[in-house]
Amino acid sequence: MTEIFREYHRTHHWINFKIDVRRITELMWLKLGQVQAKCDQISGVPLLPSVADQFHRLSLAKGVLGTTAIEGNTLTEEQVLSLLKGELELPRSKQYLAKEIENILQAVNTIANRIFSGKEGRLQPEEIKEYNKMVLDGLTYGEEVIPGQYRNHNVGVLGYRGAPPEDVSLLVAQMCDWLNSWDTPEDLKISMSVVKAIVAHVYVAWIHPFADGNGRTARLIELQVLLSSGFPTPAAHLLSNYYNETREKYYHFLRVASKKEDGIYDFIEYAIQGFLENLNEQIKIIEAQQLKVHWESYVHEQFRNKDSKASLRQRRLILDLWNNKDGLTINEIRELSPRIAIAYAGKTDKTIQRDLKHLESIGLVFYVSKFVFVNRSIVSAFLPKKRTIELPTAVKT
Repeated sequence: MTEIFREYHRTHHWINFKIDVRRITELMWLKLGQVQAKCDQISGVPLLPSVADQFHRLSLAKGVLGTTAIEGNTLTEEQVLSLLKGELELPRSKQYLAKEIENILQAVNTIANRIFSGKEGRLQPEEIKEYNKMVLDGLTYGEEVIPGQYRNHNVGVLGYRGAPPEDVSLLVAQMCDWLNSWDTPEDLKISMSVVKAIVAHVYVAWIHPFADGNGRTARLIELQVLLSSGFPTPAAHLLSNYYNETREKYYHFLRVASKKEDGIYDFIEYAIQGFLENLNEQIKIIEAQQLKVHWESYVHEQFRNKDSKASLRQRRLILDLWNNKDGLTINEIRELSPRIAIAYAGKTDKTIQRDLKHLESIGLVFYVSKFVFVNRSIVSAFLPKKRTIELPTAVKT
């Protein structure tokens, strides 16, 4: 059957719904393998409830902030964390910034709840419209913008013009059918899902189906693809955060994707590299929390059956010292934490010195000049020895 000629064939020939996996380099496949291994690691590590809650809140805050900050939202990570707790107060003139965040949170929660309740991860045009409607809910926008409805006029951003409006509905439907048709072997499911999520993002940016909110909608679709493919929730937010942290490169590679023949592979490589780097950062956070748990267990073992007031004070002191990687002086120790301030209230420096001397005698602290440090080498010794080999990180520019 002869394909009917459409306007986008002339204006946007790069929208061809084709990806040649042979164009994914060996190095990229190695990195995708690392992504899969690290996602498995994140999924399989138990965390204390309080630590897990903090970790998930931080990941969520970074993700929702990333997808709005790249569009100009100026709230800080700390403010978004306060918003998640229901504690953020803003003047009326800035409340729209919180509304942008709240809209993304609602969309993220909607996607996650559907996926975790058993919904298939297939993309549907009506869902994409719904995401755009949620993104723009309650915000100020131009008269030509109808949240959740395809645009009926030409639109451009940063010198790029979206696909012809008369072709938008067809293109979104074709994009969904194409992405839903990807048949991936189970052992490559995570790796290829990363590629699929990135490609979905690029195609929404290319088609630009809505009058506003296309970038945020694209990143929500990316999230849906990742979550429906079995990604742990903290990892599924990483690409949005990475795009924001490297926004100049983000826009550069989006431009390259449409202007350079097969430029989409450059964007894929850029995104995979960032995904891997951010996964490494997440794993460092998890490892740090695990080391802290082992440290606390070790400390409690050293003070087992020691119930004197001095022993209780010393145990609390060494536990609270862990959170400070810089050395502290005697005077600074009094201000280490509220409970340490109470413990040494009314006591002389000699009491602190005596407690520190005991901690030093059992190897928990050491001195450098007048500064005292936690002996972190104790828990580091729990780790197996290994040689670290880094993969190249170069990305085309």
